[in-house]
Amino acid sequence: MGAIMDRVRRCVEDIRKKTDFAPRAALVLGSGLGGFADKVRAAAQVDYSEIGGFPVSTVPGHKGRFVFGYVGDTPVAVMQGRVHYYEGYPMEDVVLPIRVLGALGAKELFLTNAAGGISPKLASGSLMLLTDHITTFVPSPLIGPNEDSLGPRFPDMTEVYSLRLRELAKRAAAKRGIPLEEGVYVQCTGPNYETPAEIRMLQALGAGAVGMSTACEAMAARHMGLEVCGVSCVTNLAAGLSDKKLDHQEVQEIADRVSGDFQGLLWELLAGLA
Repeated sequence: MGAIMDRVRRCVEDIRKKTDFAPRAALVLGSGLGGFADKVRAAAQVDYSEIGGFPVSTVPGHKGRFVFGYVGDTPVAVMQGRVHYYEGYPMEDVVLPIRVLGALGAKELFLTNAAGGISPKLASGSLMLLTDHITTFVPSPLIGPNEDSLGPRFPDMTEVYSLRLRELAKRAAAKRGIPLEEGVYVQCTGPNYETPAEIRMLQALGAGAVGMSTACEAMAARHMGLEVCGVSCVTNLAAGLSDKKLDHQEVQEIADRVSGDFQGLLWELLAGLA
């Protein structure tokens, strides 16, 4: 067993001391979505601080705990907060929670985030279903010795975001009457927001939205063979696309404002898996 799998195993053992809950799906809640976990019919909760060697978020709005329970009849593991590369964690730590979720039994991973809108189709408050991503600007979480028990040395990334889950997401949005755009997500390192020149570059690359998380998690999940679905909440227009200065408070305020639709979409989508 390699060093990465040894860490994963120890985290799973600490969680299993608290609960033997077996999730089918896993959900990572981004900024402004923490309240979704309070609606889950909870079977157990485990704080990240109770798990040896587990990274703990330093970002406001990220509670830092697992909630295990049911959305409808679907058994889910919900991450109420994540860690980011910009917090100073190595990429191995950033994606450790995803590997733990897979080791706990999750087969499908749903990733959410707050993002800056680049596409003209995306106004503040829009929801964007991820069709693909660009991670050129952050280190791959797969750099280093490969953990063969997790996945292959050179994993295919042709379909990072599952076509099947994307179709389910679009049906869930239509059923709830929630507008849902589609587009390519770009992950940058943060914590600074991008410059207008950088946004123009990302526009030229075909990006729809930009953020500081998610894509590296999706890569680690696909390496393990998990199906992945990603949804961004566009909380602001990216730099240079409006006269407003960007700040995290605005991100949280917009995320809070549209959280009803976002949570409704997630609930319909996850409950429909059962």
